[in-house]
Amino acid sequence: MTDSNNLESRIVEIYNLYYLDVYRFLVCFTGNQNDAEDLTQEVFIRVLKDLSNFNSNYNLKTWIFSIAKHVAIDHYRKKRFSALFKDGFFNQFSSNEKKPEEEFEVTELKQFIHDAIAKLKPNYRAVVILRGINEFSIKETSEILQCSAAKVKVDYHRALKELKRKLNIEIEGVLTNAK
Repeated sequence: MTDSNNLESRIVEIYNLYYLDVYRFLVCFTGNQNDAEDLTQEVFIRVLKDLSNFNSNYNLKTWIFSIAKHVAIDHYRKKRFSALFKDGFFNQFSSNEKKPEEEFEVTELKQFIHDAIAKLKPNYRAVVILRGINEFSIKETSEILQCSAAKVKVDYHRALKELKRKLNIEIEGVLTNAK
């Protein structure tokens, strides 16, 4: 019974430590809060199933984000055949409550940025979210994406260049506004 309690407390600890980061990653990746909630649950179900097989030589955080990346890509592939980015996609987030003008502008800017990020190729999107928004190191990002550090650097540079083109604004501060 002690092993069961130990495992249960470990799972709760892992969930509490990484839930919000995984959720944010998936919101940015999918562009949809409802999908992100479902996918976050899927990530932690997979973590729960595979925790006994987890290699302790590997970084737990990068292992969890690697699972999140695979869950997100699987979701993206399933949705690819339907129109993922329809006109008025972000209208579902509009509120009937009137907000101060400044808050509205910030919310609108965030939506604009998330929309631009969501339209990047999946590998660019993942590297921007991990490096630019979640502030993972190049090494952590390469472990999560299972690629070389050089590929992370190149993809990040190209993704920022593409984002700059899409947004038609300076990239500095853009990722900060996406948080």
